[in-house]
Amino acid sequence: MHFFPYAQEMSPTSWNRKAATPPLSPGAPEVDVISLGRRVRHLRKAAGMTLDDLSAAVGTAPSQLSLIENGKREPKLGLLQLLATALGVTIDQLLGAEPANRRAALEIELERYQRSPIYESLNLPKIRISSRLPMDVLESMVGLQHELERKLNEQVATPEEARRANAELRAMMRERNNYFPEYEAEAQKVLASVGHTSGPLSHHVIADIAGHLGFTLHHVGDLPHSTRSVTDLKNHRIYLTQNQRSDHDPRSVLLQALGHYVLGHQTPNNYGDFLMQRVATNYFAAALMLPEQATVDFLQKAKQAKEIAVEDVRDAFAVSYETAAHRFTNLATQHLDIRTHFQKTHKSGIIYKAYENDGVTFPQDHTGAIEGQPSCKYWTSRMVFDVADKFSAYNQYTDTPAGTYWCTARTERSANGEFSLSVGVPYAQVKWFRGRETTERSKSTCPDENCCRRPPASLTSEWAGNAWPSARAHSHLLAAMPPGAFPGVDETEVYSFLQAHSGS
Repeated sequence: MHFFPYAQEMSPTSWNRKAATPPLSPGAPEVDVISLGRRVRHLRKAAGMTLDDLSAAVGTAPSQLSLIENGKREPKLGLLQLLATALGVTIDQLLGAEPANRRAALEIELERYQRSPIYESLNLPKIRISSRLPMDVLESMVGLQHELERKLNEQVATPEEARRANAELRAMMRERNNYFPEYEAEAQKVLASVGHTSGPLSHHVIADIAGHLGFTLHHVGDLPHSTRSVTDLKNHRIYLTQNQRSDHDPRSVLLQALGHYVLGHQTPNNYGDFLMQRVATNYFAAALMLPEQATVDFLQKAKQAKEIAVEDVRDAFAVSYETAAHRFTNLATQHLDIRTHFQKTHKSGIIYKAYENDGVTFPQDHTGAIEGQPSCKYWTSRMVFDVADKFSAYNQYTDTPAGTYWCTARTERSANGEFSLSVGVPYAQVKWFRGRETTERSKSTCPDENCCRRPPASLTSEWAGNAWPSARAHSHLLAAMPPGAFPGVDETEVYSFLQAHSGS
């Protein structure tokens, strides 16, 4: 991984934010001291007055007027009235919101920028703003400010921006049927380089892959808490945790780290880039653990026997059910002519991951994002939580406004709770799957809110206005996405970790 200064180092902190400037008097508007100062200077010079002239007119020392003009001191109401009289304007004109001209507007903007936490974090000297500062320098400095803020806004994704980026990425995946031949080709090159042709990808073979790519592997007990792995590109080392308790297959974590290197990833420019890189490395790792040709051969034989089952793919290649389900979506349309959908849903009903190219109607917000939306209570992904048999796959037909779908699902526990993993296909293509004989059937009319979002009329009439729940607040939903090129990763922690291990 490459790292560069994260946006959190350049963002204002609410803990240290200064209190708003109090009004001059009760009922008076708050004063923008920077704009006021620039306006006083402009009016003074327009009147042909020096600081000494204005000082004599209002009875205040020139040094005090200089502080006011530089936006470093707020005048009291009495002095403000004297200044307005001396400059031949009203107080309202003196406090006017609009700058006098383009130059005044640029000076105000530059002054504000140089006082911001962003500029302070850069440790750069401040430019003295005076009438002798060329106009083109002002334009350039303010332009640089705008560009820096734009870059930071791209990196610090709000939840809405993140959902929008996710929706755009999913649309691209749907257009390509979730199949990326370029990643398949890179994975095949790597497998050929170590002579792996068949069977599950063992830890020994993965170590050979790392060695072939020039990396040594190091398992440590102090891996930065915000990371799954850390790659030292200077010394070609990959650091992994010694902790065996993880929600992630350690093989997959290592292969994803190698994927960044093989696929030539650079520091992501925005949250969309970050998501695309994650998709790419996940795909690359899956293509190594479930090689394209071997997996397609396995699935085609299962299709011929009308016995396709995700759990069989899981067992044949010794991967997790989730990895097997994802890999099925990569290959099903391209090689089996089967359109499909996938869901990862929390027991609370919230969708964490989803993909579809078969026309199923997932709930989505105004950005087109599916993640974070509640799944229909009557879908397989929700019904499976109530099934007593957790060993066997749960299969169900669901009639929806978009047609009838057959889905197979399992539940898994992780540190974040219990999740269901479901794969589904349109009714016309269920004939290829084991479990098609199920008699379980449900009906969903979502996105109609009367399906499962609104309580029945009988309950509403009984309890409406008589219930007041104490909600479990999901405070994280109100926060911005973790900032930085690699969201949530502590750059100082990573650099300190690498420094500590560089001599080992």
